[in-house]
Amino acid sequence: MASTHSLRTVAAIAFGTVFGLSIALTHGVLAERGNEETANIEAAGLPVEDLQTFVEILSRVQDGYVEDVTDSQLLENAIRGMLSGLDPHSAYLDAQEFKDITASTQGQFGGLGIEVQMQDGLVRVVAPIDDTPAERAGVEAGDLIVKIDDTTVKGMTLTEAVRKMRGEPGTDIELTIAREGEAQPVIISITRDIIKVSSVRTRILDEDIGYIRISTFTNNTSDNLREEIASIRADLGDGLRGIVIDLRNNPGGVLNAAVEVSDAFLDGGKVVSIRGRKEGQERDFNAQKGDLVAGMPIVVLVNGGSASASEIVAGALQDHHRAVVVGSKTFGKGSVQTILPLSNDGAVKLTTARYYTPDGRSIQAEGITPDIELQSYKLERVETGLSMREADLGNRLSNGQEDANSEEQRKAVERAEGKDATEEDDSKRKPQKLGDIAKEDFALYEAIVVLRGLIVANRGRD
Repeated sequence: MASTHSLRTVAAIAFGTVFGLSIALTHGVLAERGNEETANIEAAGLPVEDLQTFVEILSRVQDGYVEDVTDSQLLENAIRGMLSGLDPHSAYLDAQEFKDITASTQGQFGGLGIEVQMQDGLVRVVAPIDDTPAERAGVEAGDLIVKIDDTTVKGMTLTEAVRKMRGEPGTDIELTIAREGEAQPVIISITRDIIKVSSVRTRILDEDIGYIRISTFTNNTSDNLREEIASIRADLGDGLRGIVIDLRNNPGGVLNAAVEVSDAFLDGGKVVSIRGRKEGQERDFNAQKGDLVAGMPIVVLVNGGSASASEIVAGALQDHHRAVVVGSKTFGKGSVQTILPLSNDGAVKLTTARYYTPDGRSIQAEGITPDIELQSYKLERVETGLSMREADLGNRLSNGQEDANSEEQRKAVERAEGKDATEEDDSKRKPQKLGDIAKEDFALYEAIVVLRGLIVANRGRD
């Protein structure tokens, strides 16, 4: 392969032929100096005819386009087209875009709070990020953005669409969305804001289950996870029985963060491997000894908005039989993007490899299939009409313990009403009851049911 210096020299020769060197492109004939330069290009292993076509088109656009356009604009557009034509994730980043993407991996950036990609000329929402303007406004994973304010997305590049969605915090934007199951477009108004991502949040479910919600993977995710697990342990002590890790609508993020999160629950072994195009471009990422929850049962909750780094975690814990994966099939983004800084303060985001789970499964376009697949359900209370139990019958037989039970029930009611009860320690987070969870989030309820079974099975092995 030619050196970087050689490639720059060849590129300068190729572009220079249009701007003053003696080359007769309209007749397809190179002048004497052009023949020497062509020999140099061929020696570098580059396609001469294709380069000639490129510079001819460049010249035609400069001469004939309806408006003036600078050389810089044309060349930048050519670069963007070259990269966007490779796959949906490779891209050219100018200085501002490079700054924005660097900020996003640190957990703070400006915008709406959605991960997007191009699909059939439209902008597809991979997932909204938790507690961001987009999520609060009702944007959902899988939404197709067809208009941004009054501008149709069709024909835009992803970079152009993202730029149009950006803006000053406090300003409004209107998205017209095509959503599966909706006969008419959905119009959503969103107020832009500075996005500060708290990538890990936790709470206690049903008194003895730790719930860990990871909304994205940033450089701080692993540290935040360890702090939150320590907090759950401090609240529950030996009462902690199992963990639910919620990766739904998590669009991914930093590879190392995914490896570190997986490592937190594994006692060694491979987490993920990446393989590039060339021989030797392989790398394995392994977990260290030490499981933060000491083999405690885990359920990982995923859906179609779980992508990239989320799929690495789900795949690693699934292949090691460390967790049961529950939900719906994940997004299937199993490619590695490398950010390559450039001398103009911009960068190239280039797809350089594919992800493989510990068992060698490719995530790309396949995703992670859950161990237990769930459909989307909503739990509603249904009035069942007249019903009767033994206790409702007149002159029924007593079970001999009703007086004691009645007294215990009375005390329980008093405790619930705050009578004869000591003040609750403020450091303890109030557990969310199973019935409330079922009404609010049926998939999470199902995950807890699965986890309960694992807890019972685990107890039987102790």
